[in-house]
Amino acid sequence: MESGQNPDWETEFNRFEQAISSSPAPIRVRSVIKLSALANQSPESILTRAIPILAGLLRVSDDPDRSVQAAAAHCLKRIACLGGEFAATMGRCGVIASLLGLLLEAANDNGIVLRRIWVKCLWSLVTFGSSIRIGLARLGGVEIVTRELNTWEDDSSRWCLLEILTALTTIRESRRVLVHNGGLKFLVEAAKVGNFASRERACHAIGLIGVTRRCRRLLVEAGVVPALVDLFRDGDEKGKLLAGNALGIIAAQSEYIRPVTEAGSIPLYVELLSGGDPMGKDIAEDVFCILAVAEGNAVLIAEQLVRILREGDNESKFAASDVLWDLAGYRHSVSVIRDSGAIPLLVGLVRDGSLEFRERISGAISQLCYNENDREVFSESGVIPILIEWLGDESEELRDNAAEALINFSEDREHYGRVREALSHPVIRSMQSRLARIRASHEHLVRSMRRVTIEHLARDPYLP
Repeated sequence: MESGQNPDWETEFNRFEQAISSSPAPIRVRSVIKLSALANQSPESILTRAIPILAGLLRVSDDPDRSVQAAAAHCLKRIACLGGEFAATMGRCGVIASLLGLLLEAANDNGIVLRRIWVKCLWSLVTFGSSIRIGLARLGGVEIVTRELNTWEDDSSRWCLLEILTALTTIRESRRVLVHNGGLKFLVEAAKVGNFASRERACHAIGLIGVTRRCRRLLVEAGVVPALVDLFRDGDEKGKLLAGNALGIIAAQSEYIRPVTEAGSIPLYVELLSGGDPMGKDIAEDVFCILAVAEGNAVLIAEQLVRILREGDNESKFAASDVLWDLAGYRHSVSVIRDSGAIPLLVGLVRDGSLEFRERISGAISQLCYNENDREVFSESGVIPILIEWLGDESEELRDNAAEALINFSEDREHYGRVREALSHPVIRSMQSRLARIRASHEHLVRSMRRVTIEHLARDPYLP
């Protein structure tokens, strides 16, 4: 056809079909290459009708140099990359099974060029036809891809194999196979290279696989920490969330807190906490609670939280106060929070902030007031009159948090005189009763569990 000519597609397809069915290999190759060149212009109906013919060419036996099969695979790749239902149609025509068989033959024959063609065609199907991934997995896709990765060094098609692998890890059974056949190192490699969609799939799979101690160890040995930190730093918004979450799962094992921290993760989680995504704030808060188990990390985190309380927007300040609330439960974090200068900032925020500010931050204040030294800093910052004023507020949450904090202040001799009159307030009396019931219930539970455990061991007939 001449350039710019409007073809008669039905006539052209009939010629193509006739050439494939009755012509020698060189003409079939030229016909397939012509279809490849016209793929972007061809009507969808023509391409859909051509797919079964091309799939059949992958299975021909009279093609000793594989030229017809290679041309067909290349054409199928071009069509699959157009999107739509083409890749799914190829899956129904048996293209996946044919490509895996050709890949196995090429591996045995050491046919590098042909392997590259089969891999790229397979990549296009998996990338543009997510529905066929299950079929590929059932045909042993994970095992074949990991075998190829084990035998290929740096090659232009290696990233295709890695992206095929990450696509397969969206399937639970494929993740299990990957763990058992020693392929986690390739998943870590996939988190480093390729397009962001593939790297994000790798991170998601790492997060799912890394929940067990054994898999976390294997992932860390494969270099997962720097790989995740790189994507955390350079990825798009989704990539940062997935990398941050997966890194937190790795850090959940105490011996890996140090390498996660030394890789520079704390500033990245601060960025996540300060961002606009609620899920990112939740991830950062959870991971800070893990990392702060180490006192040195708690100091670094507290310094960053203070900066957010000074300079951040309202949502970031809320998130920072929530983290301080969480850290208040760590014994070593008590002095860290006190020395960081966070307490006067919290008092300043509730003094001048909105009702939402007061409600959100009052919870952190009430928890921090369980520590005697923190109560001293809060008192010096002028919080006691504010708490007494809150007892009459319309917000139930604010009243309850104020009452809980004032009850703690009443335990200090130097503060008792300042809160004595407030202790008769109905809100405080109600809170005292509630706290007493909680303590009694907790003590009863502890005694019951101890008694049940001892009695159970004494009666267990299987114990020697």
